[in-house]
Amino acid sequence: MAKEVVAQRGISIGLACRVFTVSESCYRIDAKLNADNARIAQWLLRLTDNNRSWGFGLCYLYLRNVKGLQWNHKLY
Repeated sequence: MAKEVVAQRGISIGLACRVFTVSESCYRIDAKLNADNARIAQWLLRLTDNNRSWGFGLCYLYLRNVKGLQWNHKLY
């Protein structure tokens, strides 16, 4: 939303970040889409459909330890 306000209204980045309570470093970060994201999303959907009592933590551990998928959830 802050990026839209800066582009449409022409206000400064600093002011927009203060209004929306977003740090300027978060404002400047662009999400990096990765081909692995779609594969991991499919795995998560499949796991939660088959194992309704599993939360994200158990799904994450299963994919990382059993299936060998390596990803860092903080990067995406």
